[in-house]
Amino acid sequence: MIDKLAFVHPDAKIGKNVTIGPWTYIGADVEIGDDCWLSSHVVVKGPTTIGKGNRIYQFASVGEDCQDKKYAGEPTKLIMGNNNVIRENVTIHRGTVQDNSETKIGSNNLFMNYVHIAHDCVVGDNVILANNASIAGHVHVGDFVILGGMTGVHQFVHIGDHAFAAGASLILQDVPPFVMAAGQPAVPRGLNREGLKRRGFSIESQNAVRRAYKKLYRSSLTIEEAVAELQDDAKAYSEVKMMLDFATNSSRGIIR
Repeated sequence: MIDKLAFVHPDAKIGKNVTIGPWTYIGADVEIGDDCWLSSHVVVKGPTTIGKGNRIYQFASVGEDCQDKKYAGEPTKLIMGNNNVIRENVTIHRGTVQDNSETKIGSNNLFMNYVHIAHDCVVGDNVILANNASIAGHVHVGDFVILGGMTGVHQFVHIGDHAFAAGASLILQDVPPFVMAAGQPAVPRGLNREGLKRRGFSIESQNAVRRAYKKLYRSSLTIEEAVAELQDDAKAYSEVKMMLDFATNSSRGIIR
């Protein structure tokens, strides 16, 4: 159902069973999948593709031009998956030609009030960004990540799968998978053990991740030395390999 007070551009593509509330604006080059629900006063601009079953609450701005001063009006994209919940006043910007020309959002995410996702970000699946969390341009956020309220993430930072950041953290470097971060600037504060338990990781895998964390963070070893000593565990446990690959490939360096 499209409210008579909504504006939907003639070139927009609207799927089946979509609800669009009053005073909502849907621009050109926007595609909205089946079973989406958009409240009143939502703005969606394109080029933007939104998957199925998404819920977007009032005053959210989705697919707007980015705030990068280098942006010169190029037709960059926002691509969003399925079953995301985008709460009030969330802002999500399209990409820039300086990166891959697109911002990409996965599926089953929850973005709470006033979350900001800047240009060229890549956000995985099952992510929770709590109230006022902001991620700057070119940030990559893995699957099952949780960022507490008021968390700020510096541009180009990567956050690994299953990582967790406490509220009001300032993340200036990469956060490896499974690691809990807190502080200004954020430092490692242990493993996301509760997340590991809730998501069904075996006891053996949890213990292997714990050993890897101790080598990386509680020994006097350099990252290169810790990686070398953890090769046997990396062969036996994909979770450890994920941590080591992340640390080895980090361009900003991991939090220490």
